[in-house]
Amino acid sequence: MNVSLHRRVGAIALTGALALSLAACGSDNPVGEAGTDVDAPGTTETELSGDLAGAGASTQEAAMGAWRAGFQSTYPDVTVAYDPVGSGGGRTQFLNGGVAFAGSDAPLDEDELAQAEERCAGGEVIEIPLYISPIAVIYNLPDVEQLNLSPEVLAGIFNRQITTWDAPEIAADNPDATLPDLPITPVNRSDESGTTENFTEYLAATAGDAWPHEASGDWPVSGGQSAQGTSGVVQTVNGGEGTIGYADASQAGQLGTARIKVGEEWVEYSPEASAAVVAASPRAEGRGEHDIVVELDRTTTEPGTYPLVLVSYSIACAGYEDETQGELVQAFLGYVVSEEGQEAAAGAAGSAPISEELRSDAEAAIEAITAGA
Repeated sequence: MNVSLHRRVGAIALTGALALSLAACGSDNPVGEAGTDVDAPGTTETELSGDLAGAGASTQEAAMGAWRAGFQSTYPDVTVAYDPVGSGGGRTQFLNGGVAFAGSDAPLDEDELAQAEERCAGGEVIEIPLYISPIAVIYNLPDVEQLNLSPEVLAGIFNRQITTWDAPEIAADNPDATLPDLPITPVNRSDESGTTENFTEYLAATAGDAWPHEASGDWPVSGGQSAQGTSGVVQTVNGGEGTIGYADASQAGQLGTARIKVGEEWVEYSPEASAAVVAASPRAEGRGEHDIVVELDRTTTEPGTYPLVLVSYSIACAGYEDETQGELVQAFLGYVVSEEGQEAAAGAAGSAPISEELRSDAEAAIEAITAGA
């Protein structure tokens, strides 16, 4: 089995864009009408059907809704399910064979790569960075419209060394703000999280001695408040004045979001500033041919960049014993990587579409998926 990726995407792209356009105009059916015949150029002769299950990063949840809608509008007989259990949980389920693909805000580590050799037919895994998004520092201070936080101050807050909002360290970064005499309540993820790993990696790279912890998907500081998943952190920050947390920017809602210091300027998060960091960062060495992992340059001082960013991966096998599962994974990821799929995610989640160079490499990886051999 290896149906051309470009033929599949040609069909999905046109009808997926149509379905999303109709949804934007008030359609009650965001995944299109089941059973509708679509005479689109590039329609494949093979009709896909079956169930495709994935699990993982809660940061991908909004984008995943758009991807499922676009894909299922072309293949109404395919049911795509995604459990936003968190990056760690998604990788575990994938490696145990519980789901066909995973979403993760961190790539597989050395031990997990060894497990993937056992899980995947042929022993090869693919990891593709298909979701690029800033991590927002979210806070609940209704009377503070704009907040600047340098890496050292941000680290001091989350390491529980800076404990009040009118502390001199925060005041020095915000000379024009009226800061309240209010305790700071940091909120972190309670589950193993790729967002946490990216956030602590940023602090470890930029905050010096103010952050004496290694990057980790498990929160390294005891005490404080914690919550399950991105939505849990956002809900907890929303629920109490004086709270501060970190979350995928797509879910920040009406909360305040801090600007971070890059070089000598204060930078607000944006998809464009996040994409600029990814484009300037090298690929990790020593991975497989289609294992595309980016080593983010967190210490960049280039103007207009936002290095507090996460790159969320789609993780799948290069080979599947079950032919149907291989076909479904290949077709679905083919839509996700397509220009239409990336635009759908940008509209739903505010993510940054991947570069054409990265798309080309990702398409080659997806095209290489085999099954049933």
